[in-house]
Amino acid sequence: MGKVEGAMGILDELKDTARAKQARVVFPESDDARVAAAMTRLADEGLCVPLPLDNVTDAQIAALVEGRGVKDALARRMLGKPLIRAAAMVAAGEADVMVAGADVPTRRVIEAAGLAIGLAEGVTLPSSFFLMVFPDGRAMVWADCAVNVAPDAEGLAAIAHASAATGRALLGDARVALLSYSSGSSGAGDSVEVVRAAAGATGFAGPLQADAALNAAIAATKGVAGGDANVLVFPSLDAGNIAYKLAQELAGAQALGPILQGFARPVCDLSRGATVDDIVAATALTVALA
Repeated sequence: MGKVEGAMGILDELKDTARAKQARVVFPESDDARVAAAMTRLADEGLCVPLPLDNVTDAQIAALVEGRGVKDALARRMLGKPLIRAAAMVAAGEADVMVAGADVPTRRVIEAAGLAIGLAEGVTLPSSFFLMVFPDGRAMVWADCAVNVAPDAEGLAAIAHASAATGRALLGDARVALLSYSSGSSGAGDSVEVVRAAAGATGFAGPLQADAALNAAIAATKGVAGGDANVLVFPSLDAGNIAYKLAQELAGAQALGPILQGFARPVCDLSRGATVDDIVAATALTVALA
């Protein structure tokens, strides 16, 4: 997807992509009023084929037993849990995407996806991102705002690589900045050193303060490369989660996600405060990436 103009531009583009795919999306929380309303809208707008949670099937059992090495009796007990059964539907090919999290913590969605679906080849650390859409039309990828509390340098590098791939897929290119409270070589501290090591391992810009990452004039003043980032990688869950919620409340940004990165099949982890509009948009985004 290339650069788009207007606050709704990228959302319209995502929805067009989703309509073309007609993915089957399982919603294990379809008894939640917000989720039920979103499923109706998604079907009415032709954005996907919404599916409620199915009964346990032989294919789901096989996905756990043969695909994940779980004993048969344990697999049957695991499938009694709605989140794991929904993830198993995806693993078994009965659904293409799983969207959950309206009523449960992120860790439970990740647990279900890890048990039934597993990580993509070459991925050692699952993470998440938000697509932040601002009223002036800007769209950015922010990570990791929902999963990893305090990643080390290797983990931060993995998050940066996954987020760069997401940025290229959604925004057309990825200009990645690894954020810190210090820019370049001007500061020191344990967290700065983690960011500096991750930047060195990946070749992405960092450590950068947020203003240097976004404002070329400030970056030049500080003597660092930067100023035009569209993918922001935060040094901790504290920083990322606080930042995206401030952007929502103070800047009127729409935060689509969190979308999980790194799993073998697409999984969307909804915020428990998600509105019907948020669920529809996050589902379209996840389908577009599928």
